Parts: sequence; structure tokens; C-alpha cells
Amino acid sequence: MASAARPPEPEESVGTGRPGRRGAQGLSAPPGDSLAVGTLRGAAAPARSVVASPRPGKGKAGREAARRRLQLPPASQAEGRAAGAAGAAGAAGAEEEEEEQAAEAAEAEEPPLSVPQEEEEEAQPLPPVCVSPMRGMWRDEKVVLYCDQVLQGCKAEDADEAMSKYLSEKLKLKDRWLGVWKTNPELFFVKYEEASIPFVAILVEVTCKPRQSSSSCFKVSVSLAEPFSSNIANIPRGLVNEILEELEHSVPLLEVYPVEGQDSDIHDIALALEVVRFFYDFLWRDWDDEESCENYTALIEERINLWCDIQDGTIPGPIAQRFKKTLEKYKKKRVELIEYQSNITEDPSAAEAVECWKKYYEIVMLCGLLKMWEDLRLRVHGPFFPRILRRRKGKRDFGKTITHIVAKVMTTDMVKDLSSDTLLQQHDDLDLALDSCYSGDTVVIFPGEYQAVNLALLTDDIIIKGVGKREEIMITSEPSHDSFVVSKADNVKLMHLSLIQQGTVDGIVVVESGHMTLENCILKCEGTGVCVLTGAALTITDSEITGAQGAGVELYPGSIAVLERNEIHHCNNLRTSDNSKSTLGGVNMKVLPAPKLKMTNNHIYNNNGYGVSILQPTEQFFIVAEEALNKGAASGDKKEDSMLSRVMQNLNLEMNNNKIEANLKGDIRIITS
Repeated sequence: MASAARPPEPEESVGTGRPGRRGAQGLSAPPGDSLAVGTLRGAAAPARSVVASPRPGKGKAGREAARRRLQLPPASQAEGRAAGAAGAAGAAGAEEEEEEQAAEAAEAEEPPLSVPQEEEEEAQPLPPVCVSPMRGMWRDEKVVLYCDQVLQGCKAEDADEAMSKYLSEKLKLKDRWLGVWKTNPELFFVKYEEASIPFVAILVEVTCKPRQSSSSCFKVSVSLAEPFSSNIANIPRGLVNEILEELEHSVPLLEVYPVEGQDSDIHDIALALEVVRFFYDFLWRDWDDEESCENYTALIEERINLWCDIQDGTIPGPIAQRFKKTLEKYKKKRVELIEYQSNITEDPSAAEAVECWKKYYEIVMLCGLLKMWEDLRLRVHGPFFPRILRRRKGKRDFGKTITHIVAKVMTTDMVKDLSSDTLLQQHDDLDLALDSCYSGDTVVIFPGEYQAVNLALLTDDIIIKGVGKREEIMITSEPSHDSFVVSKADNVKLMHLSLIQQGTVDGIVVVESGHMTLENCILKCEGTGVCVLTGAALTITDSEITGAQGAGVELYPGSIAVLERNEIHHCNNLRTSDNSKSTLGGVNMKVLPAPKLKMTNNHIYNNNGYGVSILQPTEQFFIVAEEALNKGAASGDKKEDSMLSRVMQNLNLEMNNNKIEANLKGDIRIITS
């Protein structure tokens, strides 16, 4: 997934289903499941070349020959679909030649496909499918739809039945319609590049049959529709007919997407299908019906809010990406355990039993982590446990401090300004210098590019400063690590540096506890900006913060910050098509208990949210409700200014001579979460 961390839009999901039943690996649903939902294994698994096993049925040699033809570049390819067909090209070699010779011999005994290769008609482009109304739904509308209309207060173990009932009612609107069947490429290709062909899509006519019982699987009867259309231009019509015959013209309903241009009832069916797909893709968890939950709809509401927070950027992309990776890892490990157990035909050996328990406990750990993240909503900076487990070293036994020089070569000119009794150590690696530090030490960095994992483990009171122009002392994060600069020292100071974030998911700087000072630094964020956690303190002077996907400075309840003569700009730089719902910008404060903030002579501009946002809980504490603020604004700006002044006093928020301008949403705003 991309670093921006957006999950796919609901209508982009293809053949979705409950993970671990018939999920990303195409597992069959056990008896009792009320929805048969399939996924495209090619779309969900890592890119690879797949060799499809020959399927029984008539015309086997003809189908295999047709499948091999799909591996060759087509003689004429419809423009815009070249990548789809080219991705099916196989590697030529002696083994393939032998297979072709064997197939040719088999074709001499069995009749070929009804349409010769040179006369095969080219598939027409697919018509557009119905655009899902869910894309434009607000979170409150999603909550009402799922919690009030579909699930209607049911328990987790009854969620399948509720979704089945909802879908059945919608299917009664129309029993025949046109749709695009999106399915597994392995049905049609011996070898293919998954990145080029995530699925095979065919235009079909759908016939819906009444559900026989609450536990019956949702399948529909399909037949080829005219004109013959596909996302693969050179796919043989005869091959498609053969595959449909093998499937008895019955496919999972959730693999079919209604096309545009039909009546309004079809749009209602399209919405119902997206509602079910979205539920199993983003809201359902395997453990839901295995654990008792007193209020299941409340849990679904929390997951909807979590998904919306990821979509609108309240949770920055890199953190959302990590959550998604953890969820995908959980699903993968669950499927691995199911497959491993199914391959044990007799009583398990001791080694097999141990392996089962190992896989099981790994799943339990991932499940626990996901639950913790979901309950706490991730919020802006991610993990909810201390990042630093290292103990403080304190001062050296002999009481002296050392100045660590970080440069490839140390010269006398570098140390001419130091006193004669200064103890020196030279390092060509910043990580080694930080690892050698005790409280009271100073690290002096000369121009160059550096990386240091130990910046995420600051526990001792040290000074880290650059010599020269701050733009020339560049410290970049390690993309594979979660954290960049993290401190819980009593007093740590960074001066005259450029911090460049690359791929880490936590804030560019996270102050867990104690006090940190940033002086004359440039912070180029890629994920979250500076995060000051509860009880921690931060002072930033003469610095520049830019590029954060969330707020440039994020103050947690009970934190303290002093900002003087800084530039905070181009934050809330979200990689999402919907910026309208996101409010974060330059500085964001979370209250209850309120943080303390002093801002003087700062320039906060060109942020995609507000210049300064104050996030209060829905319970009214000592802050004026946002609704009251809106009412005050209607009666005049003076009343709103008065309310903001009262809020600032209650929050210990002191602002003097700041220039807040050109922020997309406005300058200062109180927001109810």
C-alpha cells in the first residue's frame, strides 16, 4: 500500500469477504455462513507468477491452448487495456515449448474451441459500473446506515444474518440486471503478472434467485451479455463460456458490480452490495462472533469513526499504513494456521502441535494489538506504549563531561573555540556518538548527511548542535523504523540542525516526558509533526516546521509548550481526495486536562486546516461548545472574538504578536470531537 496510507475506496474492493472464511486467500465458507463472499486472490496476495492447475471439464486441451494464447502479446490490443493483456505474457523456454507440443497433440484428439484463434472476436471495453454513494457519505450517515438500518442493535454472532436479510430485501427489487463480474485471474491465466492484471472482468447478465434459508450462500446465475466485453481485449469468448459452464453459471454475488444506465432499483442494489462489501472489508473482525460484546453496534460505530479518521487524514497516512499492515498480517497468519491445520490428516505429531500453538499465539498477539489500536482510535501519533525502554545512564563516575565531535576528520580548526580543558571524542558516525553520551555531554555535528537510530532513544540530558548553516547539517530518519527523534530526558536540546523525516510513522519529534528544546532547526515532516505527550514540555524557537500530514505541533492534554519566532507552514499535507473534513493545521491542542501554550512572534501560514485548532471532547467542560461559537459568529465577529478570548484564558493559552494567515480553514477554531 502506498505511504499515504489510504485504504481503497469501497467501490474499488473486488469480491470482498470475511477474512479467514472466504477472504483474501479464497477459502471456502463452512456450512452455516449466510454469505458466500469471495476475493480475488491475485489482488490480495503479493505479486507473483501463478501457474493454474488444469481444471476438469470438457475442452480441456482447447482451454489450455487458449490460456497459453493469453500469455502472448495480442495482435491487436484495445488502447488503454494494453497493460492488462501484456501482464499475461509468460516466459518463453524449453519447458513451455514441451507443454505446447503436448497440448497440440491433445488438440488433435479433442476438438478445439468453437471459434478459431484467427477469427476470435476482440472483447469490447467494459461499460462503467455504478458509482457507490458511500464515497460521499458523511460518517454520521454511515453510522445510521449500519447501526440503525442494517444491524439494528444485533449481537456480533447475528451480524451475518442481519447482512443477509438486508441484502435479500434489496435483491427483490429486480431479479435480472447487467453487471461486471470481477474474478480471479487464475481461472483464465496459467501465468500472469499480478500488478498488471489484478482481476478479470466480464460483462454478464445476472439472474437473482430467492434465498432458500438464512444460512444459504448468496450466489447468482450469470450468462454472457452482449456485446461481449472484458478488461482483457484478447480473452477468448469460448474460454469464458467454458469457465462459466464449469462454475455452472453460478458466481458469488459480491463479485458482481451493477453497470450504469439501468433503472433506479439497480442503483439501490449497487448500494446494498457496497454496504455488504464495506462491512466485511473494513468493519468486521474474525474475533467478533467469538467474543461476547454487550453493544456490538457501538463497536461498529467506533470502527466507522476509525476508518473515517484514516480517510480524512485525522490519523496521518504513515500511521494508518501501519495499522493496515498489522491487520493484513493478522488475516494472513490466520489463514496460514487454518491451512496448516487442514493439512494435518492424522493425529498431529509433537512438532506439528508446537507449530500450531506458535501460529495461534502469534495471532492472539496481533489480535490484542489491533484491539488496543481500535479502542484508542490510533489518533495522531500511533502507538500507546512507551517508545523508550532504555534506562538513563546519568553522569559519569568521575564526574567529567565529554564533547563528542561528529565529522569524518577532526582538525584543530574545529575545536579552536573550545576551552583547553575540554575532553574530546571524535566519531565519524552520529549513532556511535549518541551511544557514548552521558548526562551533561555535548554532541557537535559538522556539515554532512547523517542517520542515527539512537535519536529515538534520548534519555540523558545532552546537547546536540550543528556547526555551520543548519541546512548543511542534515539528519534523516531510517524509513524502516517507527520513530525518528524521541525523548524522555529531563532536559535535552537540539540546535542548528535539519531533521528530515523519511517513512517513519510517529511524529518527527515526540516528547514523551521531561523537557526538550529545539532551537534554530528545520523540521521537514513526512508523517506527523511534533508531538508533546501528556506531562511533557517543549520549547521551540527560531525554527521552521513544514510538510506534516497532521498538525505541525500536536499538544496532548496536560502538556506544556512555548513557541517563539517560528514558521509553521504547509502542514496537513494530506494525500487524500477529501480535505474538506480535516481541520488540523499549524498547531493543534487537545484538552481535558488543558495543555499550556505560549506563542509569541510566530508565523503560521498556508496550512490546509486551521492555523490553530483546539479540540475539545463532546462532554462540555469549561469550553464554549462549537455550536455556541457558530451562533455567536452569526451575530457578529466581536462576540466570537470574545468567546475565543474566554477559551484562551481557560486554556492557559497566551498568544502575542503572531501572524496567522492564508490557512485553508481559517486562523483559530474550537472543534468538538
